[in-house]
Amino acid sequence: MAAAQGRLSDGAGGMDDATEGDREAMETETAPLPFRTAVDALGAATPRPEIEIEPTRAPRRLAPYAYALEAAVLDGDEDLADGRLILLHDPAGHEAWQGSFRLVTLIRAELEPEMAADPLLPDVCWSWLTGALQARGLSYGEPSGTVTRASSHYFGGLSARPAACQIEIRASWTPREGLGGVPDTASHLASWCDLLSQVAGLPPAVPGEASVVTLPQRRGPQPR
Repeated sequence: MAAAQGRLSDGAGGMDDATEGDREAMETETAPLPFRTAVDALGAATPRPEIEIEPTRAPRRLAPYAYALEAAVLDGDEDLADGRLILLHDPAGHEAWQGSFRLVTLIRAELEPEMAADPLLPDVCWSWLTGALQARGLSYGEPSGTVTRASSHYFGGLSARPAACQIEIRASWTPREGLGGVPDTASHLASWCDLLSQVAGLPPAVPGEASVVTLPQRRGPQPR
């Protein structure tokens, strides 16, 4: 799955990826039951039709156990936004997390230059993250992250290209654990998809569902 700004996954492809995937599958099978249950819930979730999700290689050094998903918001063959969601688990607990699970995300999309120049844009994007979690009644703690906007202007032989602007949201939060020490990862994934849809400029899946406006998509979404 290609991402709007280039692939988020860091694999080189080929046999190495297949071997890595087999190893991760074996590690998941032998992981603690709360982690396996949380991963199963992520795999069973069904996003709205415009969002394509697939497993990707998880980082190895952030926690004893990790699982990652990669997503793109699609309009036909065009990618409007892309993102990665990583589930981390440390059975011994983590002081900074204040829990044994942590969700980490990266979301990116291109914007109209006029929208990117709005001084309130970072605050709005961060409010979308917290609002998406609150809208589904999810309990979470220790949120942290950054909202970054960048612009590219082209000169010389590239001067015919229009200026390009990008928004990037990096964030993490601790999902509160429920029965058996398992967080409601399916609902957290649904909230994450809500955020991804807003950044991509999609209307709410259900009329009246969103409490804030979405970002208008920049002219000519980037080809996959």
